[in-house]
Amino acid sequence: MIDLHDIRYLRIATPNLEQAVEFATRIVGLELVAREGKAAYFRSDRVEMRGDTRDHTLVYYEGDPSQHAVGFDLKRAEDFDTIAAALEAAGAPAREGSAAEAESRRVKRVLFTRDPSGNALEIVARPYHSGQRGVLSRDAGVQEFSHIGLKSANPQRDEAFWTRVLNARVSEWVGELPFFRINTVHHSVVLFPSPQTGVQHINHQVEDHDDVMRSYYFLKQQGVKIIWGPGRHPVSTAMMLYFEGPDGMVYEYSVGVKHITPGMESTYRPRQFPFEPFSLCMWGSRPVMADFDASAKTVPAHTPAKQ
Repeated sequence: MIDLHDIRYLRIATPNLEQAVEFATRIVGLELVAREGKAAYFRSDRVEMRGDTRDHTLVYYEGDPSQHAVGFDLKRAEDFDTIAAALEAAGAPAREGSAAEAESRRVKRVLFTRDPSGNALEIVARPYHSGQRGVLSRDAGVQEFSHIGLKSANPQRDEAFWTRVLNARVSEWVGELPFFRINTVHHSVVLFPSPQTGVQHINHQVEDHDDVMRSYYFLKQQGVKIIWGPGRHPVSTAMMLYFEGPDGMVYEYSVGVKHITPGMESTYRPRQFPFEPFSLCMWGSRPVMADFDASAKTVPAHTPAKQ
């Protein structure tokens, strides 16, 4: 089994890099930390201790917008030499990246793989940190890159891969959508049924509820399409706001996400929510996004995978 430590970064291709840079800085509020060739690197961590900041959390680079890759770092860097065998035993591809590929990701080593739906995953060892304090490009209150929604051709099948191979734990289900935690945060990955692959939405945690509401009005004034919210998720208790970015990518701000501490692990039981509007937002906010739209389809309750 592979022990992941945290979600590390997201890499997204775009046909219009300048537009993506403009959106990530002026609208989302991320810090542009580097431009190298046809790639732009962004940081979102705001931490008390300098040196705890991830070197970057998002990369936009020129290419086909369907190309997405999610990076995760290992709990123990010394496990890197064993993870390829574990992935191959599970039927997943595994290739160690070159020195140049590792350097472009600001890590010492990187291994490329895919989940059963074909989503590109990158498992890294000894990722770089920054000694500089993050400086947001606007006062959005962003604290950190926190989680992603990931598209899945078969969430129940993919759940077995994430839990048995990558050691993620299920926090809840909404219909057949599993919410996975890697550390104490309620979820780092959520799987959404889709015939496509790739990232479904990108979450950044903000400092407080005022940041969510301030951004709601700012985004409307800027003509940015609001996808969902403001609202509150029953599964994680977080207040949220979703909006559309370049190439149809959906971004989310949220605050107040639930944590499942080590002391809770032995007694914590995942909850099953039906796939209906108040399972998604306890305030009744409705999404304008097919993957979320509970009124557009009926999704059966989750059936746990056989052990």
